[in-house]
Amino acid sequence: MEQGVEDTLYEARVALDDLRDAWSLLDPEERIEAFQSLKTGEAEEFFLGLSSNDQAQILAGLPQLQRQLWARSLAPDDLADLVQATPDDQRGALVTLLDEPTRRELVALLAYAEDEAGGLMNTRYGRLRPEMSVDEAITYLRKQTPERVESIYYAYVLDQQSHLLGVVSFRQLIMAKGSAKVSEVMTTDLITVPDEMDQEAVSRLFAQHSFLSLPVLDAQGRMKGVVTADDIVDVVREEATEDIQKIGGTTALEAPYLEVRFVDMIKARAVWLVVLFIGSMLTISAIRSFEGELARASVLTAFIAMIISSGGNCGSQASTLVIRAMALGELKMRDWWRVFLREASAGLVLGGILALLGLLRVVVWHHTFADDQGAPYYGDHYLLIGLTVAGAVVGVALWGTLVGALLPFALKRLGFDPASASAPLVATLSDVTGILIFFTVASTVLSGTLL
Repeated sequence: MEQGVEDTLYEARVALDDLRDAWSLLDPEERIEAFQSLKTGEAEEFFLGLSSNDQAQILAGLPQLQRQLWARSLAPDDLADLVQATPDDQRGALVTLLDEPTRRELVALLAYAEDEAGGLMNTRYGRLRPEMSVDEAITYLRKQTPERVESIYYAYVLDQQSHLLGVVSFRQLIMAKGSAKVSEVMTTDLITVPDEMDQEAVSRLFAQHSFLSLPVLDAQGRMKGVVTADDIVDVVREEATEDIQKIGGTTALEAPYLEVRFVDMIKARAVWLVVLFIGSMLTISAIRSFEGELARASVLTAFIAMIISSGGNCGSQASTLVIRAMALGELKMRDWWRVFLREASAGLVLGGILALLGLLRVVVWHHTFADDQGAPYYGDHYLLIGLTVAGAVVGVALWGTLVGALLPFALKRLGFDPASASAPLVATLSDVTGILIFFTVASTVLSGTLL
């Protein structure tokens, strides 16, 4: 009998895992059909693990009674995410499925922006009064927990006006004497979150202090809810995904890759591609302005791609490092000068390494290969050509590095997302200036010989 139960549980787990693996490949009708085929316990586990977009899609295809059941199974903060993922014309019908207390909680949460602490918080948390005894507090929390509290890591001590006075962990309550007052046990040295704090700043607080939850207060110090660690996991993933997409040169996608409409995918990518394409036109114009030099020293043409790509690569590295450091809170606006000095040094060193390789390339090719007439590959002035390449690489690498490092600061100062300083954008900017640097160095070094 026991073996039979274990086999059944194993089969259920396998079926659930198979559905998770196949979920992204199913169309909406198949998803709803597969979901309805799950047993109650499996369906609850699966539904609560879905994204808000998927939950909204499932609810839209269920009968009203089941839709009401599943909507009411969600905590208020998760329910707010679900409503925001639901099409505008269906939100009203969804809200009417809720009981009045839950509806009020939902409306309060929806008043905040999605990326603010108020939009992340859960309004259901353990509340205590300072005058309670520890025994009374434990009994009271036991009554609250089944329906009104999502997590019981901490209980928050409030006065009559809901001002936060202190916090007490469940461990502190269990270890304290039953007759002791909550005010004697609670911690008053508090770390709190303003309800309008950006979600990235909230995630940094969690990373710094390793808390399981943080209280959210309004401007008057009244407690509005708690942000829990599981909410922050989603935030970190969302913010990292958005930054990576922007760094790659696209607009951030609003849904998982396979669920984004093809038209929306094209829009997200086409805008930046058009901007970058126009930037490439400037590179063509820059090259055309040096046609005379190229005609007199055609050997320089072969080095254009190598030199300008060096600037783009250095700039892309610098921008990626700086953007990530800014996202993690490691860099502030006031640090731009330190970044400038650090990256200027890095650009010179990295440029020097690449310049040495470029010079060696010219020397080795000159002594190893010959041109069509059998003469040395780069002619009598091969050392000057090598120095031109080396000097241009140093200049382009330095410039690209500084552009990549400082552009995120400039964008943030102007009110834009620093992640918009994408690697392709930095590379394009470096390409245009790289041509100018290359031919300026060539005109200086080769003047009187090849030019």
